[in-house]
Amino acid sequence: MEYVVILLPMKTSVKLSIIAAVVGAIAVWVSSRWDVWFHNPEEQPYISASEPHRVLLTFGDESEWSRNVSWQADSVLLPSHLELALLPSGDTINIEANGEVFRSRGGVAAYYVARLRNLQKDAHYAYRVVTNDIPSPWYEFHTHNGDTSKVSFLYVGDVQDTIGGRANEMLKAALAHHPECEFVVCGGDLTERPTDMFWAETFRDIDSVCQALPLLNITGNHDYLKGIKVKLEHRFSLVFSYFLDSKIADNQVYMLHYGDVDIFALDSNRELPYLYTQRRWLEEQLEKSSAKWKIVLLHHPLYTISVAETNNIIQRYMFNDLIEEYGVDLVLQGHEHEYARMTNHSSSGEPTTPVYTVSHCSPKNYRIAFRDIFDKYGISSRYYQTINVVGDTLTLSAYEVYNHTLYDSLQIVKANDKKIISDYGADIPEYMEFTPDPNNKRDIAYKERIDEYVKRHPERLGK
Repeated sequence: MEYVVILLPMKTSVKLSIIAAVVGAIAVWVSSRWDVWFHNPEEQPYISASEPHRVLLTFGDESEWSRNVSWQADSVLLPSHLELALLPSGDTINIEANGEVFRSRGGVAAYYVARLRNLQKDAHYAYRVVTNDIPSPWYEFHTHNGDTSKVSFLYVGDVQDTIGGRANEMLKAALAHHPECEFVVCGGDLTERPTDMFWAETFRDIDSVCQALPLLNITGNHDYLKGIKVKLEHRFSLVFSYFLDSKIADNQVYMLHYGDVDIFALDSNRELPYLYTQRRWLEEQLEKSSAKWKIVLLHHPLYTISVAETNNIIQRYMFNDLIEEYGVDLVLQGHEHEYARMTNHSSSGEPTTPVYTVSHCSPKNYRIAFRDIFDKYGISSRYYQTINVVGDTLTLSAYEVYNHTLYDSLQIVKANDKKIISDYGADIPEYMEFTPDPNNKRDIAYKERIDEYVKRHPERLGK
């Protein structure tokens, strides 16, 4: 038997070795990221309760004088309505509800929405929902008093609570400390994953809060099913029912006009063609807005605080020039699970708008970078913000959730066609405590990064 030995030239052999090494490295990297990109937790089988439950008060159309109420009941469509009473007279009207059945991976449920329009200003209402003659408990809410110069709301970034977590306790306490807040805004990832078990946790989180105060929530990446192309289940829109009427070409966008404030909500999770559609929508909305204060709400920070500086660069490219061109005052963001605030600067170096904030109220904290373009950082905790508008002044305040102490504060004053920014947060020491796991190399590297930042900016820690 004869053997033929083929000898490759040395250069060809080296090239093949390099190619094999590169392919192997890519395979290892893809394998390490596979679950992050493609794994969706299994949804356990569930049966929807027959009585009305998961009742939620949200905004309706773009006016502050509208509300939607959504709820879930049974797995087939049944006669449903909402009873609305004006207090203290108790005069009651019935509002017909629209229903839709949605089948998820784990079960089937019927979802309902009642649309409340042309509500009276400075009014006190009671309501309950009824499906198949089974009523929910009564709930109450107030409408805005009509003074357009005064607006106040609570903002939370990612909540993503664990089963049996503390979010409900924290939200109640935050609103008890800030009773002036008229509604709640969430920057996406309110729910840990799109399964019935985590939806149930979300409604525990907002129980007795967002039946009285309307909730404006946007999409986060955890709201999507993963895949080569991400997918948002229709039940997200059935719950946050303002999207049923406001979305554009399958983009979850929404604009709220409330007093002197316009809030423009985007879905930053989508692919480039969708983001381009949203860009056109945002430009149209900003162009026609006459509100004194403009706020943009999206999940992914336009200026990342993560280690990878290129994160979210597509979102920044698509939206940030419009935000600057049309004089947006505040950009509320989440996703990166720490606190950070960045102020824009004019060509002469003066602080100006837009002001960008990143925040979260989740039990998970991420390892971040500490770039000097940000004015304030906070790590290893959870935060919420209040946004208060009084005439020509907008005040942004950030609080640490466990003791509700003021962590950051900034004021924007509009006077004589100028914007004057006062950074009161600069006088509040930053929280930079972090205890690394001695067996975790990434923890040790993160602690070194924190220490380097502290050495670079001792003044931020009050040193």
